[in-house]
Amino acid sequence: MITIKEAKSKKELTEYIKFPFSLYEGSPYWVPPIISDELESFDKTKNPAFDNAEAYFYMAYKDNKIVGRITAIINWSEVNNQHKRKVRFGWFDVIDDIEVTKALLEKVFELGRKHNLEHAEGPMGFSNLDKVGLLTEGYDQVGTMITWYNHPYYVTHLEQLGFQVEKQYIESIFPFSNVKPEFFQKAQALIKKRYELKALTFTKTKDIMPHVDKMFDLFNESYEKLASFVAISDVQKEYFKKKYISFINPEYIKFVVDKDDKLVAFSIVMPSFTEALQKIKGKLFPFGFLHLLRARKHSKDVVFYLIGVHPEYQNKGVTAIIFDEYYKTFSAKGIQTCIRTPELLENNAIHLLWKNFDPTIHCQRKTYLKNL
Repeated sequence: MITIKEAKSKKELTEYIKFPFSLYEGSPYWVPPIISDELESFDKTKNPAFDNAEAYFYMAYKDNKIVGRITAIINWSEVNNQHKRKVRFGWFDVIDDIEVTKALLEKVFELGRKHNLEHAEGPMGFSNLDKVGLLTEGYDQVGTMITWYNHPYYVTHLEQLGFQVEKQYIESIFPFSNVKPEFFQKAQALIKKRYELKALTFTKTKDIMPHVDKMFDLFNESYEKLASFVAISDVQKEYFKKKYISFINPEYIKFVVDKDDKLVAFSIVMPSFTEALQKIKGKLFPFGFLHLLRARKHSKDVVFYLIGVHPEYQNKGVTAIIFDEYYKTFSAKGIQTCIRTPELLENNAIHLLWKNFDPTIHCQRKTYLKNL
């Protein structure tokens, strides 16, 4: 018999977070989250996503043992402002038992029907800065700290339960040796001169902070036309600023500004924390944070997290300036591998940025939808 229980207390939520640790035990491809970080994300008093969303965390039990988990989410900004009558689901992990999957998803459907929503889609988080997509290709590829991993049978379960593919994402990888500066060095100098632009680079996190709000504003402007985009609120900006910016090597954040110091482009690259996270197994203490600090400073792999260009400057080659700055930084640091986070298959503009680097698509993801 399968029973479903909502996780509410800190103890229950900790069990919820720890379930994948046993499900993927021994996997060389799964990247554990930081338990304390997940707890904060699920804390309705700390995560501003709950200002515009509601979420419920469910665990499935069989023979008194946890066998699955899921989060049911309504992003009310999406429902009310974009008129997308959707209930989301995320943090979906389950044993290979379709009845467990069915029981968990029924809780998602119940929430959707309660509010007269039209369909369920997932896996996805609260916002566009959360993890997204079920892994459908690349099960033998190690993940990153900003992607979910899953077994192949997850896809089979959803398909058998009548879900259809809604969105497709690709992830790609290329060795830094593929980066040939002749593709952007001459162009970036011409573009700087033509549009009176300059690059801003940093060595200290405190110097970045005055620019971060403008960066998130530009992020909203850059991506607002994508069908899946939900803008980041002012409160969320403050939260992400504290949560993520200090995590990133300041040399890996690049801005481009015009003659009036208005931000026209930005990029955030993160050192790869994959190896460190696999070592610390979700725990920052007593020594976990040391592994993360070491990776922040010395990792030879980097993850391209976000890149945004103001609509007025798109298709004008501004990213050549960004790539030139990264080439100088990565060359000095001996970077070996560049990894791209999930990008919508339909986002051709972002894919074209990388064409000269000869990337290899190594993972694919999909979100799945079912009408209620």
